[in-house]
Amino acid sequence: MNVWLKTAVAVVVMWVGGAGQAADYAAIEDRISGLVAEVNELSVAETPVPGLKQVRVNNDIIYMSADGRYLLQGRFIDLDTQTDLTDAAKSDMRRERLAGLDSSQFVSFGPENAEYDVIVFTDPDCGYCRRMHEQIEEYASNGIQVHYLAFPRAGVGSQTYDTLVSVWCAHDQQEAMDVAKAGQTPPRATCDNPVEEQYQLGQSLGVTGTPSMMTFNGDMIPGYVPPEQLKSRLESLNGQH
Repeated sequence: MNVWLKTAVAVVVMWVGGAGQAADYAAIEDRISGLVAEVNELSVAETPVPGLKQVRVNNDIIYMSADGRYLLQGRFIDLDTQTDLTDAAKSDMRRERLAGLDSSQFVSFGPENAEYDVIVFTDPDCGYCRRMHEQIEEYASNGIQVHYLAFPRAGVGSQTYDTLVSVWCAHDQQEAMDVAKAGQTPPRATCDNPVEEQYQLGQSLGVTGTPSMMTFNGDMIPGYVPPEQLKSRLESLNGQH
């Protein structure tokens, strides 16, 4: 978590627990508000370790003592159950945000009644994104529907960003995506589009490269994964929910 001098605080707080715990959480809120430049979301939850709280600050998960004095960053793992509790918390956060997406803003490939659905943050200038798209029919034959979201790695206003805007504004979005993923330029088109919003969403969810896949349960699958391996991965993840 990046820590800055306080400049503005607009806190949305969710307390988890009873009135006795609220006092502990207030100490954490006060400390975070003094450390972080802008807090848009703050929630506190118990952990299996007495006195140690899990704190969600904007897009980060950290751990603090009840009095707000000690702060820990990193993975919190239950060695007995081999459970990464930090990853589970981040999955919950991703699931909440993905649930609010408008499916009409996806560019989707594959059968609508597919056994599996994956969201893929994509960049048409990314080599592995192109490789994945070359196999899009194989993903479909493995029962996977792919829902693309835009993630121009070069940022808003870049040539890749303009290409993605043309894809999302095309009359035939799938055809325009095929053209872009083939390394060509789809016909120029502009409209009200979700490209910048999707890019910002990806950043908030921890996407740093493409392709980056997620399930609607919030599981993150970074990088390119071949169709059959992805199917096996999705089967395994489904068994964990």
